[in-house]
Amino acid sequence: MTDFKPFDSANKVLITGAAGFIGFHLAKRLLAMGATILGLDNLNDYYDVSLKESRLDILRQFPAFTFVKGDLADEKVVNDIFTSFQPDIVVNLAAQAGVRYSIDHPRSYIDSNIIGFFNILEACRHHKVSHLLFASSSSVYGNQQKTPFSTTDNVDHPISLYAATKKSDELMAYTYSHLYGIPATGLRFFTVYGPFGRPDMAYFKFANKIRRGEAIQIYNHGDMYRDFTYVDDIVTGIEHMLCNPPKKNELGDSYKIYNIGNHKPEQLMHFIEVLEKALGKTAEKEYLPMQPGDVYQTYADVSELQRDFDFKPETTIEEGLGKFAQWYKAYYKV
Repeated sequence: MTDFKPFDSANKVLITGAAGFIGFHLAKRLLAMGATILGLDNLNDYYDVSLKESRLDILRQFPAFTFVKGDLADEKVVNDIFTSFQPDIVVNLAAQAGVRYSIDHPRSYIDSNIIGFFNILEACRHHKVSHLLFASSSSVYGNQQKTPFSTTDNVDHPISLYAATKKSDELMAYTYSHLYGIPATGLRFFTVYGPFGRPDMAYFKFANKIRRGEAIQIYNHGDMYRDFTYVDDIVTGIEHMLCNPPKKNELGDSYKIYNIGNHKPEQLMHFIEVLEKALGKTAEKEYLPMQPGDVYQTYADVSELQRDFDFKPETTIEEGLGKFAQWYKAYYKV
């Protein structure tokens, strides 16, 4: 699909999770391109709500941005938005995130990731949309040994409830696409990082502890690999896909899954070294065994992304963490 259509700003786009990390960056990009955006978010307190408010403050500077505070699990809220806003494109980024949190707080994952996404699918069924894009995760691959991770790999062995809900979303989206003709694209994100990121993620926790002079916890004694993906690369991938719903396959389905990752696993200790250098401070380190639900490595095969959209993420961690550190120091007045 190297003849893919660029994003047409005449489209009205609904972004769920708009106050979240990726949702904010995507909304900001599309608003700058002249799009009309409705952002939905429940502003939950899974992490610092003031950070979410700071993101919204930036988005509200665009007249074409409308924000609704509401929960995906509330069917009426979702239906009212679809009825009044009539989105052309829906990007579902709202989710209860976090692998470790899912071990102790399973219900919030069912409410948000299963019931919430079901409400989105039902709304797309009853209101014609040209394209539904939804966030999945590299966590669906579990602890698989084969690398790189390909969308054709078996993903029947999730090792966290978070991963299980993301696999469920893919299955539900496929079924709705098949039954009701909803063009749907699933996006398996690989460890996204960058400015205005999520404080529950390792690199952000590391930055906070380095700033406070506290020891950082390094699991599996540092022997882990992650395909760290800079947020602007994620947003570019989504932007390319928005006006390009999957072409129908031989079964008549308009459904596709893509990996979006940097296709270059980084050793965790090297990632920490780069972060220390960017922040200008060395971390105290505490080495611990592997956490339940964690995986040893992630590694994205992005050949389909490159084939269909002539794009692959390529921001180095030196560049990406440099931009994160610059933002972090300014935001927290370090």
